[in-house]
Amino acid sequence: MTVNDDSFTNWMHREEIAESMIPIIGKLHRERDVTVLLHSRSLVNKSVVSILKTHRFARQIAGAELSVTETMPFLQALTTLALGPSQIDLGMLAATYKADDRGLSVAEFTAEAVAGATGANKIERREPRDVVLYGFGRIGRLVARLLIEKAGSGNGLRLRAVVVRGGGAQDIVKRASLLRRDSIHGQFQGTITVDEDSSTIVANGNAIKVIYADDPSHIDYTEYGIRDAILIDNTGKWRDREGLSEHLRPGIDKVVLTAPGKGDVPNIVHGVNHDTIKPDERILSCASCTTNAIVPPLKAMDDEYGVLRGHVETVHSFTNDQNLLDNYHKAERRGRSAPLNMVITETGAASAVAKALPDLKAPITGSSIRVPVPDVSIAILNLQLARETTREDVHDYLRDVSLTSPLKRQIDFTTAPDAVSSDFIGSRHASIVDAGALKVEGDNAILYLWYDNEFGYSCQVVRIVQHVSGVEYPTYPATAV
Repeated sequence: MTVNDDSFTNWMHREEIAESMIPIIGKLHRERDVTVLLHSRSLVNKSVVSILKTHRFARQIAGAELSVTETMPFLQALTTLALGPSQIDLGMLAATYKADDRGLSVAEFTAEAVAGATGANKIERREPRDVVLYGFGRIGRLVARLLIEKAGSGNGLRLRAVVVRGGGAQDIVKRASLLRRDSIHGQFQGTITVDEDSSTIVANGNAIKVIYADDPSHIDYTEYGIRDAILIDNTGKWRDREGLSEHLRPGIDKVVLTAPGKGDVPNIVHGVNHDTIKPDERILSCASCTTNAIVPPLKAMDDEYGVLRGHVETVHSFTNDQNLLDNYHKAERRGRSAPLNMVITETGAASAVAKALPDLKAPITGSSIRVPVPDVSIAILNLQLARETTREDVHDYLRDVSLTSPLKRQIDFTTAPDAVSSDFIGSRHASIVDAGALKVEGDNAILYLWYDNEFGYSCQVVRIVQHVSGVEYPTYPATAV
């Protein structure tokens, strides 16, 4: 048998194992509300090839590909346990098992590692929490996709309604079409039907009422059977507490803004300061996509090296706030054609750092350039550190942060030497450290951080909504703090 034959036989064997993983992962998700992860990447509703590619990702961290033959025994061990709602990372299970020298079997080690999700420790499954989207633009539709995707277990969050302004004939049909197909993020994974008579979009069995209103002041959400809901405002029209309070209508319990909040509205970056949200807080902001991209790695660097000062330059994809062709705009340069120019503009991300990281005393400045790409941006974070270090040390530290720290859902890491912006479309992380571009000299470190400013940010929004709704389940094995 030739080397090529050996490789193909090995591939087919791994395909067979990955195929057998899919029903186990699906059953755990549907019946027990358990999300199976691999190095913080969900394996729920993933194809055979996607599962194999996710395993292959481990080669850039550990130097060798993680095989399904290694993780399958842990997955099988999970099926023997009376698990409660949780997230369980097969990659972390495999890695910690290798480092354990007690001679335990896979079944014994797995039972111990996920003990917090079993027996008297486990969380009981909760009733679904209603969610309303106010606005249905770029972020609104991506958040809708994520909420529908996560509704598979029947628990957690349930998208009940979308509020939009009336748009004339076949309005709901056109909005459903925009949800179904996206020029950047591709086809919706599932089926979508429209009931125009009842103004309802049905996506993968989820009935989503479309409510038409010019402002929130006259909506009674209880008329639509909505109770105790979390409303996500993705219009950005109101950004202070007074304006956002208009959403606190009958049926709405909390309001989450997908833009930087003003005044005393808390700006929350999941993974960094979400644990500071007070239980009685009814209005909060998810800050901006750029703030979410820079704050987690900034916190990581400050924790390890100390940060004395910094500057962030964002090279940002164009947005709907800009003009396709030169035309009037209230901002000085944003009126110039977005797809034809690089446009210098302002960013509030640097000033927003203080709200998310109040303990960071270092001054952070920032500026931004909009460029002619429709999605994925890069933040260049230039830091003066409190002590000298080396490129190798920072490289290894950030790699480990992306794998084993509490920030592993926010910070990803790539060693691909030919990586470009389109490679990160669909990334669920707040930012991705480009290892090849990292520069360190003495006490100066320059980090290049890719981020999908649409989808990655939307994932951060959903994580905050899960947290405030009480359906953000713990992850096992526990990560280092």
